[in-house]
Amino acid sequence: MFEHEQILAQPVFFLFIAFSFLLSFGYFWGRRQNKKLFLSAFNDLADVVKPDDQTFTNIGGVIGYHASFFVRKKGAFLSRVDATITMLPRHSWLYFPISKIISKYDRLFITLYLKQNPSGEGHLIEKKYAAFRGPKITNEQRLNKETINWGNYDFFLYYENTRIRDHFIKFMELNPEPATIKHIAIIPDQKKGFVFMIPHKKKVAQYFAPIYQWLPSVIKQ
Repeated sequence: MFEHEQILAQPVFFLFIAFSFLLSFGYFWGRRQNKKLFLSAFNDLADVVKPDDQTFTNIGGVIGYHASFFVRKKGAFLSRVDATITMLPRHSWLYFPISKIISKYDRLFITLYLKQNPSGEGHLIEKKYAAFRGPKITNEQRLNKETINWGNYDFFLYYENTRIRDHFIKFMELNPEPATIKHIAIIPDQKKGFVFMIPHKKKVAQYFAPIYQWLPSVIKQ
């Protein structure tokens, strides 16, 4: 009887060993993939901003990092760019499928500290993102709102005045596809600009650079 139980237990033991090996492999693979992603995103941002100094900080194990890029050049339209990236838990193969359902994708939040006030408040936010887990717009009640098509997606355009609306419309005309951009915001009260996008390896600079080059035109002259 004891020998029979040993024979039955062996396959279970080997399955346990194999499962543990897969989880360990997944942990190191996922950690490596997330590291490649955040380094690619932050290096892309540095290539666009060309900072005089920068700092990187880990804020969430292998799924969260923060970077600050300081611009001290005379005549620059901003003083600092902060970026926070939160990534799917690729290192946890048990939780990863659940996180794909809940969070859907990696996220890159960029804050730009402007030296001068923009010409008005404005938001360009993808309609599906706004409905799913989009940010609350503090001054929504006093802003004009319209639905506008950008590429193959519907976006909400919030604007304080026609001048800021025209800036956003011109930006969309020059960049006919939103790609991974989900939200662009200009907040005069805080003297800040915000960008939310999905970070893909070696693609952040491609999609962020047009916004960065467009921002000086929004600032009051």
